[in-house]
Amino acid sequence: MIAAIYARKSTEQVGFNDEEKSVTRQIEHATEFAVRKGWTVAQEHIYSDDGISGAEFLKRQGFLRLMNALKPRPAFQVLIMSEESRLGREAIQSSYAFKQIIDSGVRIFFYLTDQERKLDNALDKVMLSLTNFSAEMEREKASQRTYDAMLRKAKALHVTGNKVFGYDNVPVYSSQANNDGTPHRQHVVRRINTEQAKTVVRIFEMYASGFGLASIAKALNEDRVPPPHGGNLGWCPTALRDILQRDLYRGMVLWNRTQAIQLGGTRKQRKRPQSEWLRIDAPELRIISSMLWEQVEQRRTQNRNAYLRGEGGRLISRPTGEDHRSSYLLSSIAKCIVCGGSIVAIKRTAKQRYDRTVYRCAYHHKRGHTVCSNNVEVRQDILDSAILHAINNMLDDQVLEASVAEALERIRKEQKKLPDERVTIERELSLIETRLHHLVEHIANGKATDAIDASLRQEEARKKTLLGELTRLDQLAQMAYVNEKQLVKELRTRLGDIPGLLTRQVPLARQMLRKLLDGHISCEPVEEGGKRGYRFTATGTFDRLLTGVKVINQSGGGQGSRTPDPYVANVVLSQLS
Repeated sequence: MIAAIYARKSTEQVGFNDEEKSVTRQIEHATEFAVRKGWTVAQEHIYSDDGISGAEFLKRQGFLRLMNALKPRPAFQVLIMSEESRLGREAIQSSYAFKQIIDSGVRIFFYLTDQERKLDNALDKVMLSLTNFSAEMEREKASQRTYDAMLRKAKALHVTGNKVFGYDNVPVYSSQANNDGTPHRQHVVRRINTEQAKTVVRIFEMYASGFGLASIAKALNEDRVPPPHGGNLGWCPTALRDILQRDLYRGMVLWNRTQAIQLGGTRKQRKRPQSEWLRIDAPELRIISSMLWEQVEQRRTQNRNAYLRGEGGRLISRPTGEDHRSSYLLSSIAKCIVCGGSIVAIKRTAKQRYDRTVYRCAYHHKRGHTVCSNNVEVRQDILDSAILHAINNMLDDQVLEASVAEALERIRKEQKKLPDERVTIERELSLIETRLHHLVEHIANGKATDAIDASLRQEEARKKTLLGELTRLDQLAQMAYVNEKQLVKELRTRLGDIPGLLTRQVPLARQMLRKLLDGHISCEPVEEGGKRGYRFTATGTFDRLLTGVKVINQSGGGQGSRTPDPYVANVVLSQLS
């Protein structure tokens, strides 16, 4: 009879010494068990996973190879393990894996108890469920013990994670020695690395002064500054972004921001609410001053606000470097119709009689009259306002009605999911209430512990989140009774301030213009009644902002997406130069 072996060692196993936990020792014991039974162990069917949790089923290579070997027909008749929990420590997933193996015709034996796992009757299935339940409970207890140990380390400012750029991990040893005579390490602490700390300060200072992440990365690579993980690939913008967000550099240790959960047979991370975060001041680890940190945070906030976003925070357009640098709405967007050059903003000084900004042709300004004869200048605020008002006027009731109808249609599609979502949330709230009741009883009976307090805070935070979800569902349900015509009317009233709003948010306004326009705004110099100015013309569509909105072309008699009529307006004013 051909036998296969599966061995697994997780990061922590209680009740076994190091030798018994070893994958190698498990394979040796399983092989000896097979010999006593008169079976032949097939070397190609020895499967193992070392240092992997029993709750992991998607990224466990040995387990996956074992399950794949069952199809179309297994080449072995027996599978040997030390005990049930080696196959897994998640009750449902483990039970299903046992069923798949046995259904394929393979018998399962455990060498520690010299027993066979069968599923011939209801009692066998109940025993398997109880065994898997016990294994999962032990895994949860081990996880809680690990959490408590990490919590104590974090409060003591000991290292609980990986190495961080700017610091050295320094082990602290006790006076006692291990069994093999090596020093016994108690814990690890961080110590500032002077050279790396200088690089961290440089990164923060460059970003605060206006450099982009790519520019900083290039500068560091040109100066041959070693990156955090070494290698020949150098610095990259994502590594710099992580550094700029790390609170440790300002002397603040944050712990417990995420929670490891088992979902769909694999390990995932879930963000914890900020109320559960552990914040510890560590001035001895401070590399960045508070002032520099605030400057960087202020710029990061400005950059986030400069991204054009739609419903639900969906990113519509990214600001270009020119959008960030330019404080003028039409720079590089407006073009001179005479020569094709850009209309740029020029700052007039008091010596030139005008202490204000004007738009004029860049070619005429930089290259002279022989290249471009257009010497018309228009005040920046006048031309900006005229163009924004022209675009605002194009948002007629037809476009607004179409966009409102599309938005309400999306909401109604979401409303179809409301009953199921509400039932799921209410069920979870009921379970949370039960758990909260038991936790409060423990505290009232004088059995409060740090673990119970942490569980209580976690359950209350989750309850608050779910109540917020119920409120959102209620608001979404009420949208079914919205009066579309009234909504269009209110939207038209609010849109009246678009020119003023976009004037105050130039990067956002520039992104909107680039989305709306087909090409550039053409500026034609005109003269009427002895006054000179610009007539600007542009074509574009609102479809790029109102994604999915279809506008009926009334004049053509057909239906479909249409391009609005060109924005046409005149700006005529007295000669400025």
